[in-house]
Amino acid sequence: YDLSSLRLVIHAGAPCPTPVKEGILDALAGAEVWELYGMSEGGATRISPGEWRAHPGSVGRPWPGVEVRILDAGGNRLAPGTDGLIYVTAPGGAGFAYHDDPAKTAAAWRDDAFTVGDVGHVDADGWLYVTDRASDMVIRDGVNIYPREVEEVLHAHPDVVDCAVFGIPDPRHGEAVTAVVEVRGPVEPEALQAHCRARLADFKCPEIVELVATLPRDPNGKVMKRHLREAHWAGRANRV
Repeated sequence: YDLSSLRLVIHAGAPCPTPVKEGILDALAGAEVWELYGMSEGGATRISPGEWRAHPGSVGRPWPGVEVRILDAGGNRLAPGTDGLIYVTAPGGAGFAYHDDPAKTAAAWRDDAFTVGDVGHVDADGWLYVTDRASDMVIRDGVNIYPREVEEVLHAHPDVVDCAVFGIPDPRHGEAVTAVVEVRGPVEPEALQAHCRARLADFKCPEIVELVATLPRDPNGKVMKRHLREAHWAGRANRV
């Protein structure tokens, strides 16, 4: 395709895997590729292509009038580089409530900032990095594993189109790290596991790799990870 007339690309919806973003910037070198991070409840950060090259993996700094806070479960601010829940203040002190769900509304707000359950950290210069969603976390032998870290590594493999990493029940470890991978060519699960072991701590590597032709997606194009996970947890009282 002739993309020489393309001048501006804006992408959002979910953090873009680093290898994919690098490929986009290389392929669309003549265009400005901006990334926005936010949620339906409110916007949060933005990052230009030049800023992203200097801070790969970041989703940027806050919009004017917006503050991003990284808090622990007790509401305490965390030091730069430490993962916690991402809270965002709305411009001008605006607020919102979920329709007919006061409990969800109360859980989202802490003082004048809200969270949708995303986990991440800021660096010493205020650049935000989204690690995962708290609800997607895998707990193996009592250790927290963020699926997005594993997904980033899998995305770097040339035969991987997309993937979803989550935990499934395991009688010994509590949860087993599982990857469902959409591939573009012939590749064995063992090759993907070896790729991960060369780049991740052993306990983070997928114990189970399922290859699929197409991952299930919602109308917005997001992978339906919960749908994949629920198939393994159906009928269980606990989800961890």
